[in-house]
Amino acid sequence: MKRSLENNIRAIYLLGFFTGFLVVVPVFVPLLQGYGLSMSQVMQTQALFALTIALCEVPSGYIADIWGRRNAILVGSACNALGFFSLLWADSFVDFLIYEFILGVGFSLISGADLALLYDTEVYLRERGIRGGPRASKSLSRLISVEAAASGAAGIAASLLLLWSMDGVVIVQAFTGFAPFLLALLLIEAPRPKAEKELNGHSDNARRIVDLLLFGKPVVFWTAFAITVFGLLAVYVFWIYQKYWELQGVPLEYFGYIWAAFALTVSLSARFSDALEQRLGYRQVMVLIAILALTGLLGMALGAGWLGVIFGLTIQISRGLSMSLFYEALNQRVPGEFRATVNSLVSLGVRSTFIVTGPLLGIALDTQGMQATLMGLLAIFTPLMGLVLVPLVVRIRREKAEEALQASTQAAAC
Repeated sequence: MKRSLENNIRAIYLLGFFTGFLVVVPVFVPLLQGYGLSMSQVMQTQALFALTIALCEVPSGYIADIWGRRNAILVGSACNALGFFSLLWADSFVDFLIYEFILGVGFSLISGADLALLYDTEVYLRERGIRGGPRASKSLSRLISVEAAASGAAGIAASLLLLWSMDGVVIVQAFTGFAPFLLALLLIEAPRPKAEKELNGHSDNARRIVDLLLFGKPVVFWTAFAITVFGLLAVYVFWIYQKYWELQGVPLEYFGYIWAAFALTVSLSARFSDALEQRLGYRQVMVLIAILALTGLLGMALGAGWLGVIFGLTIQISRGLSMSLFYEALNQRVPGEFRATVNSLVSLGVRSTFIVTGPLLGIALDTQGMQATLMGLLAIFTPLMGLVLVPLVVRIRREKAEEALQASTQAAAC
């Protein structure tokens, strides 16, 4: 069992790598535009993806908590494999809508379940004194780092495949999409405490989850809110980048290399986020995360050519730091029996907002232009980040003070 669970961690890392190894993504916007889709239609396909995940996210997270994280990952990986294979014949707006729907189901099943299974496995091994592995929080940041590194490798592969043709990118994606499914077959369910398995009923569990998010530890609510705000910005720029590079005169064959550099930046930022927080402190790191993101938006709006492209890197640094630190803080404060569900709920907040605002972003790009759209995002996210980070810092400080007081009281009692 111990050997299998240790292999579980490696399998999850590999699964995360191949789930993130999406060679079609760095050139997806040019691919769709090549079939005659406008930016508005491109964003509509992504809105459907978000809608599908919004409808499936919480049920899939609950399925992962009740019937097993491994089963959710296995079915989700099978759906993704089918979706990527459908790219071989997709050539219209409707075809790409179907493709996004299938992927939406697949990724919703994987989202949250992989983090929860990794966390459960690490906790189980650590509690039984198995040495040599990092603590669970570091494993989460490493998984994010691995997925970002995979995205970078996919970017390099995409640029190399473009030397052949765009069809080469599609063919490779269609077949590498089966790798996560094969890896999911190697996973086993990490044992959880009996109390986590024997839940009290669907309505009672739903009430407990709502109480946890809204009326439990305030840090949980504000952390979930922070993930939603920064995650929404990440989704926006994710689909803006390729059109932005095109407008800046970057050749298509360079898109993959730039994507790789951006993904590597996220990977390194996530990898060293814990060390940076310990060195600077949580307040300074949160301020840094916001400044980097806002500076990136401003630089992209005002910069020209490669200078604007480089400013996008600061957003990627912010993304890597925020994903790692915020998800770590959330998972540390959520009971294991609801961890996958809460992770899915947080992702749902991002997707639900994008369902409405994604197509509007596409319309803004088509009608107002890139610079005006970026300045609009800057005007929206500046107050939003202040609204979420100030209360979060205050709540974390208060929580740490309460923990210190409790520890000193216990020490005095002894």
